[in-house]
Amino acid sequence: MVEAFAVASGKGGTGKTTSTLALGMALAADHDVTVVDADTGMANLLFHAGLDDAPTTLHDLLIEGKEVSVDDAVYERFGMKVVPCGTELAAFRAADPERLRDVVAELAADTDVLLLDSPAALGSKSAVLPVVLADRTVIVLQPTIPALSDGLKVQEYARSYGTETAGTLFNRVRDEAGIERVAERAERYFGGETLGVIPESDAARAARTAGEPLLAHAPDTPASRAFREAAKRLDVRDGASGSGDVADRFRSAVVPEEV
Repeated sequence: MVEAFAVASGKGGTGKTTSTLALGMALAADHDVTVVDADTGMANLLFHAGLDDAPTTLHDLLIEGKEVSVDDAVYERFGMKVVPCGTELAAFRAADPERLRDVVAELAADTDVLLLDSPAALGSKSAVLPVVLADRTVIVLQPTIPALSDGLKVQEYARSYGTETAGTLFNRVRDEAGIERVAERAERYFGGETLGVIPESDAARAARTAGEPLLAHAPDTPASRAFREAAKRLDVRDGASGSGDVADRFRSAVVPEEV
């Protein structure tokens, strides 16, 4: 079985990468999890996972003619398999986003859960493809009405390609008493439930500096506990059972010609 989730937001600064790794670590208690930094233009997952010196990254897999295998870009970290992306502008320009389909297809054949850390904006083919490839999206929001609007744009685009919403995750919440009004509105507009409300945490910033996911760096903080509860609410569904069926599903995904 495999299910692919795009972790998306619609804007930067929501803590999307922190959320991706936190959900990944929490889900890894019961599933084989692979996390992919699919934000090929503004990658930063490698810093969160202590992989800033990784010799092979997703960029290498997306550049035609590079003699590397998918396994070369997969690193065992914190109970998960992690595929980081590089940060060099030249590599981003040389990468062919359509090759992501084959990379995801190969990864999907050997995992239970794929988490695609997706770009914040939907301005290019490389930005929208992770959402198109996913079965469902987890939409990370800050607790504001403008953030709901940005998230709704992501949901609308995803649904136009058959990608449903698994739920919303409110992150970096400072006013837990005032979140109810925003969360109630979100549940009216978004598919799925509110997966969790994650409080603002100094530990999240410290974890990034340390090159560790939040759940590894500070497992007993309120934010870490909230992420684990959110992962419990994320119902992982059975996907195609045969590895050939799984690969075909991703390789046959429609690549948007226009954004």
